[in-house]
Amino acid sequence: MPAVSKAQQKAAGAALAAKRGEIKESELVGASKEMYESMSEDQLEEFASTKREKLPDKKSN
Repeated sequence: MPAVSKAQQKAAGAALAAKRGEIKESELVGASKEMYESMSEDQLEEFASTKREKLPDKKSN
């Protein structure tokens, strides 16, 4: 499943970086911390690799 907004894609990228040890888990906040705890590295990679060109900044309800 691809990311549905730029914010979600960015949060997934931060969580993925933490999973890979590139940043500390303690640096994560909000959605990225939740994603880190609940998603696998493969899932995070799929979200983070979504092309940003046509994504809205935030998901509209």
